Amino acid sequence: MVYKTHGTCSTQIDVEVDDGIVKSVQFTKGCNGNTQGVARLVEGMKAEDAIKKLRGIRCGMRPTSCPDQLSYAIEAAMNG
Repeated sequence: MVYKTHGTCSTQIDVEVDDGIVKSVQFTKGCNGNTQGVARLVEGMKAEDAIKKLRGIRCGMRPTSCPDQLSYAIEAAMNG
């Protein structure tokens, strides 16, 4: 599924969740090294665990971050 991000340098996240497991994550734009690292860390993880770990992370003074937006993308992928 494609998730359009809000309030981050990345503009979208392509995420695949299958049987409650995060299978793949790809960010468009954003801090390349950081987004690749976050993507690799959550691949293979239970979707619910990834959401719990990432939800609420902020980037500086912004109310959100790429990891926080990933938590919403994973949740949206789980719900269909």
